[in-house]
Amino acid sequence: MPPALTSLSHGAGCGCKLSAADLRPIVATLPRSADARVLVAADTADDAGVVRLTDDLALVHTADFFTPIVDDPYAFGRIAATNALSDVYAMGAEPVSALNLVAWPLEVLGGELLAEVLRGGSDAAQAAGVAVVGGHSIDDPEPKYGMSVTGTVHPDAILTNAGGRTGDALVLTKPLGAGTVATAVKRGLADGELVARAVEVMTTLNADGARRARAAGAHALTDVTGFGLLGHVHELTAASGVAAEIDAAAVPAIDGVLELLVDERALAGGSKRNRADAESWTTWVDGVPEPRRRLVCDAMTSGGLLAAVPVERAAEVGGWVVGRLVEGSPGTVRVV
Repeated sequence: MPPALTSLSHGAGCGCKLSAADLRPIVATLPRSADARVLVAADTADDAGVVRLTDDLALVHTADFFTPIVDDPYAFGRIAATNALSDVYAMGAEPVSALNLVAWPLEVLGGELLAEVLRGGSDAAQAAGVAVVGGHSIDDPEPKYGMSVTGTVHPDAILTNAGGRTGDALVLTKPLGAGTVATAVKRGLADGELVARAVEVMTTLNADGARRARAAGAHALTDVTGFGLLGHVHELTAASGVAAEIDAAAVPAIDGVLELLVDERALAGGSKRNRADAESWTTWVDGVPEPRRRLVCDAMTSGGLLAAVPVERAAEVGGWVVGRLVEGSPGTVRVV
């Protein structure tokens, strides 16, 4: 019998990402394209790149892959594909086509498990109306899977992370905690029901949330993944030139996650890195419970959208109002 998928990974899902603190100085040294067709690049740490083709059409490009977050190969494939598609939705765009990205220890895990991973990815793409048109694979002792996704959007309809305005409500469309659940799985602390709840969250497409956010007049949009809620709020506020206040008690958690966060037994390494990074731009109000502090730094995989919308239209997005944008030093966050 082949080993469990998660036993072969050093991290799980988006928790295996390089930390934001380590990436920032590296990305800052990269050259910037001077091509006038480029509408969104890496400057604001947005979810995808956007290139104008015509006055009425732009292409959205993203790629996302990671190590197994669950042991079920089919579920792993669905989660990874859903996560990759999310970056296109987070730009206000519609995904059109995708390529599979595979790193696989074929001699250890065999081809049948890989076929299940790819079937899961295909089913997620099909549910989104996306054509999987090929891919690339390499031999790797640590399994990884994801997708490169291309979408389309009208140039005037792009939603970036840079349009937030003071007074906007911050609405989150999915509960947090997948990073915690993944670590609990690896450490034998998660039962089947908890895993099933997390998989349900991670395999839910962000298509409807994106359409509701657009209809509600969202000023900015991003998705919440490996850098945690605070990390993605930080990116949005830094790009938008505002600050944020997060209501820790209002942040939703996958049922059972807060109980796991009373101590550090199920605390993901990626979540710890997120917390350390956040300390330089986050103010914690006294009285915020430690499990809630850990939750807002959870290294989420295939999380929900975070929309900055006019406060009077926040209910139209669905989900949970977790905070608001305020005047202050750009990129700073206060957790109350």
